[in-house]
Amino acid sequence: MTARLGHRLTRQRLARIACVLMLAVGCGPSPVAPVPQPQKAPSAATSSRTVAAADVDDVLASAVSRQDVLGIVAMAVDRDGVIYRGAFGIADDVHDTPIGTDAVFRIASMTKPVTSVAAMQLVEQGAIALDESAAHYLPELARAQVLERFDAERGTYELRPPASPITVRQLLTHTAGFGYPFTSDTLRDFGPLAGDRDVVGPLLFDPGTSWWYGTNTDWVGRLVEAVSGQSLEAYFHEHIFTPLQMPNTVFNVPESDWPRAVVLARRQPGGGLFQEARQDPSPVTAFSGGGGLWSTADDYARFMQMWLNGGTLDGQRVLSAETVATMSANQVGPLAAGTIVSALPERSNDFRPTGEGRGRFGLGFLINLDDQPGRRAGGSLAWAGLYNTYFWIDPASGVAGVILTQVLPFADPQVLGVFEAFERAVYVLVAEVV
Repeated sequence: MTARLGHRLTRQRLARIACVLMLAVGCGPSPVAPVPQPQKAPSAATSSRTVAAADVDDVLASAVSRQDVLGIVAMAVDRDGVIYRGAFGIADDVHDTPIGTDAVFRIASMTKPVTSVAAMQLVEQGAIALDESAAHYLPELARAQVLERFDAERGTYELRPPASPITVRQLLTHTAGFGYPFTSDTLRDFGPLAGDRDVVGPLLFDPGTSWWYGTNTDWVGRLVEAVSGQSLEAYFHEHIFTPLQMPNTVFNVPESDWPRAVVLARRQPGGGLFQEARQDPSPVTAFSGGGGLWSTADDYARFMQMWLNGGTLDGQRVLSAETVATMSANQVGPLAAGTIVSALPERSNDFRPTGEGRGRFGLGFLINLDDQPGRRAGGSLAWAGLYNTYFWIDPASGVAGVILTQVLPFADPQVLGVFEAFERAVYVLVAEVV
């Protein structure tokens, strides 16, 4: 189902076709009437591709008109290049700034796959072992404790050592026991007593016994820094972003690029969106492997293309094909993964990205086990970011896509509806360009 490069259809190409047609009917600057030339009717295939591309446009434009989003940028790629690129709506409602395809977004937890790639590069070098105790690289993890009992009303609790050490693999798969306050009412309400302030965690369960979305990849980022001797910012730039030509993916957005940053909006009880006051990016010196990156659709699309091509893009290899296959494979056995039940509704809605019990986790990615008719195939990879940014990578079909918005809370039902409609429209377009 991969589109051939010579037959792909982009909005830029449509614009060029339109310009040629305008000149052909006399819209050029010459005052002399053009000599009529025989016009070749567009083929049925070209017409179908044009309609399919327009349908993708309509999905995004309609989302803006319904105020599902204020502004959105979306891209789809195959192994060879761009299938679709579009931007609709505004980046800043107050200043009436239209959004462009080069708009800069907070991608939050879409940082996690990048951090996972960095860790696996070090695994390839023999500097990290997946099944080694993570405390071997980060000694503070030896202080991790499991929360055996917790009384939220009294603030009392009981801690115990984990049954086994946390491994690097467990951090990469969210099976180490860490959570977030917004994914666990226990962690939301927990506060350590004075004598326990040096306790790491607490863990919600013994490592390797369950899946829970949490701060695991933040620890992976710290591990990358400890082993490589570089800050995460420097490591990403040298080993991932420069080889993949992702110049707009950064922890610190240059001041010259601040005007391209999209302003956050919050869903209101009535269903509309209220845009928050513009806050320009603040400089950071501590870099989170679990979140914190800014990026563009073009940049993240290159990351996804690298994956579709087995770890390489434009002659630059960042991972071996074997490592890509390992990261794409189920690493959690029968443990169901992906579902988030929110403990902080103002931050996140519940999130159920796969059928009940049908999600698994690789090294840094959610895996859906089943084919989704009209959408991605079984074995596809995906994840998302807090501000309602979403992507999927479908190796079986050779297609990947990303949508970027800036809406809170996470897992907004209206944005998720747009994401599904975009994905379906992309696969219709792909079928037309084969």
